[in-house]
Amino acid sequence: MGNSCQSRRNDKALSVYDWFFKRRDRGQIINWLGIDAWIDSTLAETWERIKDGYDAASSFFARFRLTGWKRLLNEAVSEAVSLATGGLVVAYGLALPAFMEVEDGKWLKTGQYSVKFLDVNGNEIGKRGINLDDAVPLEEIPDYMIKATLATEDRRFYEHFGVDVIGTLRALVENLRRNDVVQGGSTLTQQLAKNLFLSSERSIQRKIKEAFLALYLESRLTKDEILKLYLDRSYMGGGAFGVEAAAQFYFGKSIRDVTLAEAALLAGLFKAPTKYAPHVDLAAARARANVVLNNLVEAGYYTAGQVHHARLNPARIVETRPKESPDWFLDYAFEEVQRLMEGKGHFNLTARTTVDLNVQRAAEETLVTALRQRGRAVRADAGAIVVLETDGAVRALVGGPDYGDSQFNRATKARRQPGSSFKVYVYATALENGYKPTTIVRDASRSCGNWHPRNYSGGHGSGARLPLWLALAKSLNTTAAELSFAVGREKVIEMTQRLGVTGIKKTCSMALGDTGITPLEHAGGIAAFANGGKLAKPYAILEIFTANGELVYSRERDEPPAPQVVSREVAEQMNQMLHKVVTEGTGQGAQLDFTHVVGKTGTSTGPKDVWFVGFTGKYVGAVWIGRDDNRPMAGGTTGGQLAAPIWRQVMAVAHTDMNIPTIPGLTPHPVQVAEQQRLAALRRNEPPTAQQAGPAPRAQSLMPEKTKQVLQSIAQSLKKATAEAGIEPPDDSPSERRPDRRASLDALRGRR
Repeated sequence: MGNSCQSRRNDKALSVYDWFFKRRDRGQIINWLGIDAWIDSTLAETWERIKDGYDAASSFFARFRLTGWKRLLNEAVSEAVSLATGGLVVAYGLALPAFMEVEDGKWLKTGQYSVKFLDVNGNEIGKRGINLDDAVPLEEIPDYMIKATLATEDRRFYEHFGVDVIGTLRALVENLRRNDVVQGGSTLTQQLAKNLFLSSERSIQRKIKEAFLALYLESRLTKDEILKLYLDRSYMGGGAFGVEAAAQFYFGKSIRDVTLAEAALLAGLFKAPTKYAPHVDLAAARARANVVLNNLVEAGYYTAGQVHHARLNPARIVETRPKESPDWFLDYAFEEVQRLMEGKGHFNLTARTTVDLNVQRAAEETLVTALRQRGRAVRADAGAIVVLETDGAVRALVGGPDYGDSQFNRATKARRQPGSSFKVYVYATALENGYKPTTIVRDASRSCGNWHPRNYSGGHGSGARLPLWLALAKSLNTTAAELSFAVGREKVIEMTQRLGVTGIKKTCSMALGDTGITPLEHAGGIAAFANGGKLAKPYAILEIFTANGELVYSRERDEPPAPQVVSREVAEQMNQMLHKVVTEGTGQGAQLDFTHVVGKTGTSTGPKDVWFVGFTGKYVGAVWIGRDDNRPMAGGTTGGQLAAPIWRQVMAVAHTDMNIPTIPGLTPHPVQVAEQQRLAALRRNEPPTAQQAGPAPRAQSLMPEKTKQVLQSIAQSLKKATAEAGIEPPDDSPSERRPDRRASLDALRGRR
């Protein structure tokens, strides 16, 4: 019995190790050691075969082994191919954003509309639109106009594939020889790509995009189509696009009828239309035209004798367009017209816009002057200014310092980091979620991943406790970051979307404005606080008429009322806090002596961007200053130092009277109160109207005193005679005279 139990226990123990041992019929187990030995031997044999194969291959390829200079050349070529392949991959990645803009095909559709624009007062200010179907065909453009263009801009146009390697190398050599930039390496196709899709920034990234887009255009269009687009779409100064518009503007004739001298002048405008525009600098324009004539001879298109007459008889200009053309605004307004009229079937239109030319002129001049005076010192070369009414009506829009140099509209298309000016949306979200301007917060913040916010002074926060409004006035990064964490970054993004600001991403540092935003969007976003919390989506068009005068769009008629996107209480509290930014904080450079100012400065890391966004009771303004190549400006440059004074100068000109509404949440400015009192006093002293005056006072007699005495004696004699005859004298009261006359008439009727 005991033995059988022991046997069962041994069987059970063996079953535990059945994963290693297995009983056979005769009680034998598998030899796993033998299996292991077989595996080892197989692997060893396989490895030996691989080594033999490698040795055989090495022996075979050793026949082709290069030595000496052949090896060096082979390695150089291999490295070049590898680098070129990697470079192409990187370049294509850099060019993808430009290709995305190309895909919608809008660059071919812009010619469908022909629009005449009027300012807010109904005065013509310019035209936009090129109808490709109705434009002058290429074969009808004079031969010397085409040759002048090719001789000056791209002599090998019909020989290259969009990028002229030979021409680029030749220009590089010539520039190195003269130690100056005397020749450009860009082909005509590259110039067209830049004009259609890119800014004028001088960077490797832009040149790469330009090259890829040139290849794209060459693959989509014929050479003649590219040349035609270049002649139709190039900016020629004076608000004119294309050679036909330029010929009409400068010479009052079609491009079909221009002379060789006139064609040379037009061809000279492609390089720098603002610099060489004849209505700006006639001497420079004619000097440039002579260069074009030289190019015609050097290229072999004409002889010196054939161009001699054109040299002796330079072109004379006749301006036929308004001198003041708010080109940046017109480009934006043209886009809005196309959006409003899409699918309506109307293409020849007249649009009354919102622009105020006085404000537009002030903004343009202020930006140019500021960059000229301070741009070199702070290493800034670009900027943008937007001025709106509090409902979103665009009164001025400046997309850069020189429209002739680049038509890239930085006000509407450049998405730049707003820096601390983005805190407006963060603090508004906090107010909407229970915070008050007097709520005590700390100069400190939690970390987010590996990121820990730092203040402009460099520290991570002093830990001091202070009211919310003071934290905003000091523009503390730590407090703003903590607020975004406390209320939820999703709510901040939702706030921006409500206010019309798009593209904001949820990041750790989003409260500090790390996501790009356009100046126009930024101005529209803060305008909601200026009008008490209503959406202020920017707009440029008031009315659109067809060629027959039919009203096809009216903003007042066709657009719904602006919705309330932020409560008036939040808007008022926000304005009170932003007013402190201007009076006691970083925005003191924006103060005006005749009205309250509300606003916020912004400075991105670098600094690469400086901002001031703010408003009075009448106008909302956004100012951005930076560089087109997105490189940092001089250290220490801030929004309060550079952008705020520019904003102040524009607003000082824009406000032509003191009839300025009071900002919601603020008391009227003392100057405005005094002005209102002065106007009220003037109204009191004005002569009353006919309705207010009542019975007119008797006019003062101007007759001589002796005459008056004679008449009085006659009147007394008559009165005495009527009394003696028993006749009642008439009463002097008008109210009494009327019944007497009625009674007399009744008596007469009765007698009849």
